[in-house]
Amino acid sequence: MARAAGRLAGPGKRRPWGRRRRNDPRGGRYTVTVIERGHPLNAVVVNRLEVAPGLMVLRVAADGWELPEFTPGQFAVLGLPAEAVRCAAADPEEERSNPRWMIRRAYSIASSSVAREYFEFFINLVRSGELTPRLFALAPGDRIWLGPKVTGAFTLDEARPDSHLVLVATGTGLAPYMSMLRTMLPVTSERRIAVLLGARHSWDLGYHTELLTMERQNPGLSYLPTISRPGGEVRPWHGRVGHVLEAWRDGAIERAWGFPPTPQSTSVFLCGNPQMIEDMSVLLTGEGYREHSRRCPGEIFVERYW
Repeated sequence: MARAAGRLAGPGKRRPWGRRRRNDPRGGRYTVTVIERGHPLNAVVVNRLEVAPGLMVLRVAADGWELPEFTPGQFAVLGLPAEAVRCAAADPEEERSNPRWMIRRAYSIASSSVAREYFEFFINLVRSGELTPRLFALAPGDRIWLGPKVTGAFTLDEARPDSHLVLVATGTGLAPYMSMLRTMLPVTSERRIAVLLGARHSWDLGYHTELLTMERQNPGLSYLPTISRPGGEVRPWHGRVGHVLEAWRDGAIERAWGFPPTPQSTSVFLCGNPQMIEDMSVLLTGEGYREHSRRCPGEIFVERYW
């Protein structure tokens, strides 16, 4: 991978990029960009940690330019050419006619917006996917393309500043919340924060140790993890079992806070599995919460990135 990236970043005549739209195997669409040799991959992998099978924390630093400012909850775009190596766990892929397609995808930034030596991303391997099998083949020192702009509206800016926060996530949907928490903690106001995180197994609970530490150091934070497949655990799981929807229903937040969340007091953020988002939205709407938009302010904030 490093050798291929070096060729792409080497000297040569640059020509304009061409763009194509391709189908996403998970239902969406994304952009691939044709690059010619000589167009630089403008960033470097500084750290890569596979925290569980198919789950990776990737840190990427800009090479020769300054990372942009961003608001916690926003996303950046990563890219690699189609000729980049895929990891061994990936499904077979048809050979492309042009190996210099640049495959790009947006990923929420997990790092703090204050310390910007690198951007951190929390990534799930999609074995049949276009980009993630290539990302999982990267090693520190390898080159990558990082979009120079950061965008996204899934931030705390439009939530009422006096509202309590419930941050609901499954899997890598935790990433934007890590950026929020790393940036805003410790909480010095009366605002309470609850993180409801769901995963299949305990080893899929990303940032579990860091969140436990945050909870111990910040009395206003409640971390409420739950797993849905306790039978597969190597060691007995003594925590919550089920889904985040059930954690909401059975009063886990009320027990943690000492009072129940209500639409008048609480803003709820949803990020992760589309079915979780749909189920939680229906449940919350039935309790009087409204999905937020700029025209119609509400208490439910949703990031639909699948």
